[in-house]
Amino acid sequence: MGATVMARKVWLSLSLGTAAMFCFVVLLVVGVYAAAAGLVGASGSVGLAKGSVPAAYQHLVQKWGNLCPAINPALLAAQLYQESGWNPKAQSHAAAQGIAQFIPGTWATHGIDGDGDGDRDVWDPADAIPSAASYDCELAGYVKKVPGDTTDNMLAAYNAGAYRVIQYGGVPPYTETRNYVKTIRTLEKSFAAPVTTVEPSRQAAGAIYYAQDKLGTPYLWGGNGTPEHGGRFDCSGLTKAAYASVGIELPRVANDQWNAGPHPARDELLPGDLVFFATDLSDPRSIDHVGIYVGGGYMIDAPRTGAVIRFDKIDTPKYFGATRVTSDGAAALPNGTGDRSVGS
Repeated sequence: MGATVMARKVWLSLSLGTAAMFCFVVLLVVGVYAAAAGLVGASGSVGLAKGSVPAAYQHLVQKWGNLCPAINPALLAAQLYQESGWNPKAQSHAAAQGIAQFIPGTWATHGIDGDGDGDRDVWDPADAIPSAASYDCELAGYVKKVPGDTTDNMLAAYNAGAYRVIQYGGVPPYTETRNYVKTIRTLEKSFAAPVTTVEPSRQAAGAIYYAQDKLGTPYLWGGNGTPEHGGRFDCSGLTKAAYASVGIELPRVANDQWNAGPHPARDELLPGDLVFFATDLSDPRSIDHVGIYVGGGYMIDAPRTGAVIRFDKIDTPKYFGATRVTSDGAAALPNGTGDRSVGS
């Protein structure tokens, strides 16, 4: 019996109660994962995943992300997200400025007039994004003869300087630099359009089990499920707690959870995927709701004040997309267990 057919039959008997729901979730997880076992493939495309980059910057990232072989649009997007979270007015305590977080000295040397309007403005994404790509490609040229992965060496040069990469014959043995390279390469996967079905999350069933155990719990805005919150949750509090129960720490806010892994298409969803909803379907920064997909077009979510944690349909006009959470993806998020690097 297909997962969708099973879901329809079970939903006709919702009045049987939570026990029936638990059986539905367990059988659906087993069935869908068995069907997906032969479909797993590797991601890794230079295309951008739908909705991964704000529409205002998508063309710039796609165009300049192909400037040289060492970079691609997803990698450039990962750097920009890591540096500023897409904030063109970002400024760090170290005086790094703009969406690409250039420090003034680096901008003076490497900033370019990306939009051809006659000036080089670090605060203008039309200059800063092309400059970031150009700087990456310059660094790649400096370290092109160094053994190892060219892109890893370029990122290491971005963080520690090209001299250090040349000196050590590859990524230097600095914890900060190695973490930076790993973070960007991991985030790259969350911005790349997968070329095949992405690997199922190993922790998904446990996260679903946690969420279904909270069915019927009243909603609380800002709720984390802690005793002081009376065991109540809001939408992202529930998803954060569900994945924390299986050892994955997500950021607290829904739109920050969006980049915790690759983005399967609607027809590739598997139980345990996080599903997101937004006010602007062209901008991931407008995400304002998240749930945990359980199959058959349904999710478990904490919807709003006055409601309880429940099953809801995902196919609404606000459906934005989905994320298949990974441990590395969650750890790489700037406001998760990773830190936002602001020096260029």
